[in-house]
Amino acid sequence: MNHTYTQIHFFYLKSFTAKCWAFTQMQLAHSVLTKVPGLQFYKLLGTGGGDGYQWQPDFGTYALLTVFESKQQAEAFAHHPWLTAYLKRCTQVKTFILQAFEGHGFWDAKQPFEIFPHNESFPVAVLTRAKIKWQFLHRFWQKVPKVSASLTQYPGQLFGKGIGELPLIQQATFSVWENKQAVMAYAYQNPKHREVVQMTRRLGWYAEEMFVRFMVVDTHLKKNM
Repeated sequence: MNHTYTQIHFFYLKSFTAKCWAFTQMQLAHSVLTKVPGLQFYKLLGTGGGDGYQWQPDFGTYALLTVFESKQQAEAFAHHPWLTAYLKRCTQVKTFILQAFEGHGFWDAKQPFEIFPHNESFPVAVLTRAKIKWQFLHRFWQKVPKVSASLTQYPGQLFGKGIGELPLIQQATFSVWENKQAVMAYAYQNPKHREVVQMTRRLGWYAEEMFVRFMVVDTHLKKNM
């Protein structure tokens, strides 16, 4: 039985021309990716500047989240001309191979992640995603700086970045932690995070949301010298 294969790439770019090319791909690449064999779900994502969670974009970093029908199809995509062209423009690319073990909610009315049994020997990645209602944009972004600062300083976090399809409105975070215990400590012991969660539930900030925890079964880092 084939299992789905989920990965997220973070593309780091330095030159002005490379950044401009990557920016255009946020729109142009859809015509390519919709035709990739076995690619059943994907998201082209911009990232946040500053500490990684600010509303200002980081034009030097982009992300691609993919879910393939099988590992073989994902490996074939590694040689796709579009991805090869992207990689050549990057100073480095960081890739996380993921298996979801719990989650809820939807992304564009879809739940694309297959659920696997949890193996505690792997680090844990957390993906939170929300489509913010227009009337709550100002209040939401008033709270983000304090929460993001607490996230970057919290023990047990190995990686973190704000990601999103549309600036301000469709936002997500992706973070990697040493283990599930570190995730739980942040989620339930951090007062700034608890405050935002409580406000979200009370006011109904989101038109759509998703929360997923993954095992990070492998990580790859490729540098172009």
